[in-house]
Amino acid sequence: MPEPLILRHPFCEDARILIEPVVLTTLARFRQTSFSAPESGGILMGYRRGGHLHVTKMTTPQAGDTQHRYGFLRQAPCHQKIALEQWKAQRETMDYVGEWHTHPEPSPTPSSIDTSAWRKICAMKREPMVFVIAGTHNLLWVGVGHGGALRGEMAQANLEAGSHP
Repeated sequence: MPEPLILRHPFCEDARILIEPVVLTTLARFRQTSFSAPESGGILMGYRRGGHLHVTKMTTPQAGDTQHRYGFLRQAPCHQKIALEQWKAQRETMDYVGEWHTHPEPSPTPSSIDTSAWRKICAMKREPMVFVIAGTHNLLWVGVGHGGALRGEMAQANLEAGSHP
């Protein structure tokens, strides 16, 4: 299992973003390592502790989601149901903290479609949200959106070998 990924929070100097190994292992499973693998995605769940964002769980593609080589469209109901179940199981402390998806490129970067969708999510939320794009290798793009601002960076993650199931 990979080590947890700890990154600085781009909007809060003393805060960090922590992504648990189980999330990184799941991301590795959905990397687009073959030419036939479609983009995948889902939501990120975890905790807000002061300025810190702690990503502990994620959803994976669900029935009804649309997956193509260069696109992923999440259908909210299945993902919302999972998030609500987790929220209840964690005594109403776990939160929806962001979104993730894959790109078929070694060094993933957000598209204009990505940033537009994320800005809409951030406009509906008062809290910072985390966004992750997994590339084909061990690089992730990890960003945080807050208000109208979006800041991100590439992060090296020691993802275990894995490919789309």
